[in-house]
Amino acid sequence: MTIKAYILAAGAATALAGQAVAQESWTMTTTWPSSLELIETDKHFVDLANKLTKGELSIEFFEGGSLVPSGEVFGAVESGTIQAGADWPGYWAGRDSAFSPLATTPSLFNAVDYVNWIQQWGGADLYNEIYGNFNMVYLPYGVTNNESGFRTNEPIRNLADLQGKRLRLSGLEQGKLLERLGGNQVSMAGGEIYQSLERGVIDGAEFSTPNVDWSGGFQQVTKYWATPGWHQSASVFGVMINKSAWDALDAETQEKLQIAADATLLWSLAFTEKRATEAYAKFDDAVEINRYDDETLARVQEMANEVIVETACANPNSAKVYLSMVEYLNDYAQWRDASAPFNLGRTPNGPDAEALRACVN
Repeated sequence: MTIKAYILAAGAATALAGQAVAQESWTMTTTWPSSLELIETDKHFVDLANKLTKGELSIEFFEGGSLVPSGEVFGAVESGTIQAGADWPGYWAGRDSAFSPLATTPSLFNAVDYVNWIQQWGGADLYNEIYGNFNMVYLPYGVTNNESGFRTNEPIRNLADLQGKRLRLSGLEQGKLLERLGGNQVSMAGGEIYQSLERGVIDGAEFSTPNVDWSGGFQQVTKYWATPGWHQSASVFGVMINKSAWDALDAETQEKLQIAADATLLWSLAFTEKRATEAYAKFDDAVEINRYDDETLARVQEMANEVIVETACANPNSAKVYLSMVEYLNDYAQWRDASAPFNLGRTPNGPDAEALRACVN
């Protein structure tokens, strides 16, 4: 090899090496404004991901609404306008109803059920299958237990008190269930709830866990709180990643993002439970808290099962997700029930797996 050829070859190798270590830069936003505590989970993931991928990937994070409206985050990630967007999957149920159980369930999963299912019972694959239909990879990284319940200016203690109430409620199955129980679903963005309660446009509303509801100021415009939040027995949050942006990362960087997501998932459960506990104490001083009796909750469970099967059977993707969930519950029930009360929550008397299986294909 001549000296000239050697220099050229060395220069090419140096250039390639420089390309190999070039840092990727991502833009990421969320559906949450900085005023809501839900954004803390997004921030925790971004901070951890940036630490783990230092020199390989840099994620610049923007609060909800600062780049695109919250409802347009999905489309921005799908198109590649931005590389990543934090979300609650249920917002996209209009695109595919399977997003609904990927976000929450009526009277079914608790937070630990979601973690178990995602990590060990095939749930993660289903997130990527459904989001994959829209040119995305999905990393679940946040989980909360059941939502607060309805906040009203007239007490709701049983199903009779629900009759005719106009209630802000998010979710496909949740709306059908409320209407079957005698209430009326009103859909509106979270930012509209406070004024709608204040002006009497709606009779009541649900939004999120006690700490998030406190940050929304709902204690200032309501007198009563009906618990538990049977409409959303747990919720999942995560990050949508444009498939091309994901594929541009090397395997090691992808693995680090997965590690950051898994770590944030565990952190989010403890963080939100602690914050919810603190907020409950504050609400206890500010409003009257009423809990549904066991008979009412059993009736809600029965009707929730009917709504789940009915909704799932309208879409094979949704049926596939729900079937996987129910199979997990049935599988885990043997050990969970045998070790009660020292295990993780209840085994719900959920929908029939065979009814869901018949709707998958």
